[in-house]
Amino acid sequence: MKKEEILIETPDARVRILTLAPGEIAPCHRHTQITDNMFCLSGDMEIYLYGPEEKVVLTPGARCEVRQGRAHQVSNRSKHLPAEYLLVQGVGRYDFIRCETPDSQA
Repeated sequence: MKKEEILIETPDARVRILTLAPGEIAPCHRHTQITDNMFCLSGDMEIYLYGPEEKVVLTPGARCEVRQGRAHQVSNRSKHLPAEYLLVQGVGRYDFIRCETPDSQA
């Protein structure tokens, strides 16, 4: 992750602004208690969701909600410009459980 700014962090909620470097792909992961709400602030992002597989493209102003337990990963579609998004996580204890994507199991 190129940059992270924490706006709010409590035992049950987190709000951060994250910046992905050009072409950066975050690791596939899930959360046991919290829901992720991602709001694209700048750039061109993709959210890959698993179980079932789905791809959501986010441009500035767009939002994606990922329910607790659903594996997902976030990527910056641009190879030249950073992507910035607001991440609202809650309500519950934060965890980050890495998981494999279907194509990494081949």
